Amino acid sequence: MELGPQPAAAPGTAGPLPLLSLLLSISSSLSASELSNMKFLCQDKIKKRKLESVQSGMDLFTILMEQQEITNDNLSFLRKMLERIERGDLVLRVKQFEEEGELSACDDQPDPHQKRLLKAATDVICDNVGREWKRLMRELGLSDVQLDRIEAAHRFSLYEQLLQGLRHWQKVKGKDAKVTDLIAALRGCNLNLVADIVEEKISHLNTGNT
Repeated sequence: MELGPQPAAAPGTAGPLPLLSLLLSISSSLSASELSNMKFLCQDKIKKRKLESVQSGMDLFTILMEQQEITNDNLSFLRKMLERIERGDLVLRVKQFEEEGELSACDDQPDPHQKRLLKAATDVICDNVGREWKRLMRELGLSDVQLDRIEAAHRFSLYEQLLQGLRHWQKVKGKDAKVTDLIAALRGCNLNLVADIVEEKISHLNTGNT
């Protein structure tokens, strides 16, 4: 299938360059019938008018990125679509991308002491925040789309929703994830008692570490 110039992702929605390169290569590998089938699979996620404007794989992927259905750390919907249209070769390409991402993420983690502090802070927050978890996650920068996805995946456990939200935040922040950011976010939500407990816990750990 001959494809014209590919559109850039909308401002503010573009993923990292490796992800965009992956999606461009997949788009270039799709036939017209395969693209049509993928559009059919997106009927419950994309409005009819938008779907009708899709002329290429990148058109489709751009919309899915805007709606957070495709993100750098969540390619499950993309994989499912490729499996449904029986493009095992492209599924393998996506899985390889995910594995490479996990390996590179190992070099983008907080140092061991900061990871220990983050683990302690996470335990305190999960035990004490409860129904205010979405407010806290928004303060940390997670979008409503991300929060809805976490809630849907762990509908019957507030603890698990909060835990997965914090894990997502830490994964996005990488080596820049700091306990001080968690404390600031707690105070930004007026969860001062929880912030005090976290600070006390961290103080004990720091004292024990010296």
